[in-house]
Amino acid sequence: MQPVTPRGFRDVLFDEAREREIVAAAITDAFGAWGYEPVETPVVEEYETLRAATGGDLDRTAFRLFDLDGSLLALRPEMTVPIARVVASRLTGTPGPHRIRYVADVFREHASLRGQARQFTQVGVELVGTRGPAADVEVVLLLIAALEAAGLSSYLVGIGTAEVLRALVERAGGPAEWRDAAIAAAQSRNLVELDRLAGREDLDPALSAALREVPRIRGGREALDRCDGLASACGCEGVVCELRQVWTTLEELGATANVQLDFGIMRSFGYYTGMQLEAYAPGLGLPLAGGGRYDGPLAAFDRPAPAAGFALGLERLMIALAEQERTPRLEPLDAVIGGTEPADVFRAAARLRDAGWRVRVAPGRTGMALVRDADGARAIEALVAEGAAVTRLDRTGGVATPLGDPVPEPPRLTWAARGGDER
Repeated sequence: MQPVTPRGFRDVLFDEAREREIVAAAITDAFGAWGYEPVETPVVEEYETLRAATGGDLDRTAFRLFDLDGSLLALRPEMTVPIARVVASRLTGTPGPHRIRYVADVFREHASLRGQARQFTQVGVELVGTRGPAADVEVVLLLIAALEAAGLSSYLVGIGTAEVLRALVERAGGPAEWRDAAIAAAQSRNLVELDRLAGREDLDPALSAALREVPRIRGGREALDRCDGLASACGCEGVVCELRQVWTTLEELGATANVQLDFGIMRSFGYYTGMQLEAYAPGLGLPLAGGGRYDGPLAAFDRPAPAAGFALGLERLMIALAEQERTPRLEPLDAVIGGTEPADVFRAAARLRDAGWRVRVAPGRTGMALVRDADGARAIEALVAEGAAVTRLDRTGGVATPLGDPVPEPPRLTWAARGGDER
């Protein structure tokens, strides 16, 4: 048979895998510098555990399966609920707040006709056990630090709050179906549908106008004032109070150059309760990252606690880096080393690695065949080991110069880095 990769999944090979590894490591190093600790969770969760925290959102996206005991499981569609489960079940005796980071694959089901990926890699953080504007500021600054560490030259972070539209919808009253439809339209950024719903005949004109305008408000402090005015005119005073404090602190820190207020952000998972944030790159039509405050999921596990966090989509981030010509530079292989005696080759390679070289072995290969191996591996040097001696080969496969003792610096750090002839 001809093996195939399942629909919506793909293999990541060699250079691309190395680039992803470099970017993910740079981001997690940035998180580590803030004192965030790594956590790994199982790729599957009990279905009811996920459902308890996410509600009906799970039914549309989860890969479900039964194990041999008949338990209904699901591949994790995101990392917030698995982290909440860890905190509620494993960290109950550990004083918080908990600062957690992760790199994890997540899985979401899509109909075959949609042609979407069904596996993603997320790099993210969760700050569990503290609430208020200072905690939200920390999360925003972490997202900025992550985007900078990844190497993006241009990006925008949008911050908003789930409370404004929720308050307006609740103030509007009416059938539950109408309220659900209004929230769903906001979450899907379907402003045409939200405008239609805001035209309900019995709706107060101020509420109708606010429902239409609030999701379109973006900017700086003036956006806060406009949104606050619209909400207050509808009897929803104070819904931007905490977000105003977040913005004020960011201004005081000089951290608003790449940040804007965006009251159209409504994350699709229904557990967000306060500040919400997303990150964008020019030319990319989908957010690079998303998250916010979620104070409810831990209550579903009888361990109520405030929390906030975000996840960066590694695949989208790599596309943005490529479009900005900021893809990580991959270090070349320093050498392929061959020779007629395998023991000589392995001993010499070990010596080179001890000196910081990146070396691939080719026992039994010499001359032009070894040079071709080095070319195929994009290595800077072709070396041959004979006894304790290591010799450079020229491009014809002939002996060039002894490598010398002690072993010199790796070529990628010396003449190759200065524009030498990289094989």
